[in-house]
This record gives sequence, structure tokens and C-alpha cells, in this order.
Amino acid sequence: MSENSSNQQASIDSYRQEIDSLDSELLRIFNRRATLALQIGQIKKTRGLPVYDPSREKKIFERMKSNNTGPLDDGAVVRLFERVIDESRRLERIMTHPEEPAVKEP
Repeated sequence: MSENSSNQQASIDSYRQEIDSLDSELLRIFNRRATLALQIGQIKKTRGLPVYDPSREKKIFERMKSNNTGPLDDGAVVRLFERVIDESRRLERIMTHPEEPAVKEP
């Protein structure tokens, strides 16, 4: 392996270590967000409010797009947050309707 190739591999390894660290942080943040969503779900259940709040989701998407500095485009940011919100909603539904069997997603 040439010296240049070794340096490139070291750079790749360094970037991957940083990605691994960020992935761990994202996991912690996702779980904290889910915990907060469950707490909101409990309040919604007590008040008889629906789990799905399209106006809230629209505000989240608009805020994230306005804060987006790239390199992800706005469509990618919305898709990522759609998935995060879908999972939060799924958890809320499980919490508010525990008697219904959970459907395993593909």
C-alpha cells in the first residue's frame, strides 16, 4: 500500500470514527425525543386529543427547512423528520391503545 493510500485510509477511518460518534449522539437524541413524545401522548390521552396533529408537523417541517444550511436539501430534511415523527406517532399510538397488537413494520 502506498503512503498516499495509507493516508487516505487513515482519513477514511478518522471520518468513520466521527460518524460513529455522531450516530451514538443521534441515537441518544432520538430516544430523548421519543420519551418527550410519549409524555405528550399521555397528556393527549388524558385530554382526549388525537395523536396526529398535522399543523404541528407542518410547523416542524417549515422550521427545519428554514434552519437547513445543507448539504442536505430541504426534501431530504423533510423526509428524515417525517420518519422521526412517524416513529413518535407510532409510540404514542401504542401507549394510548396498548390493547391493539403492534404491527411489525418491514
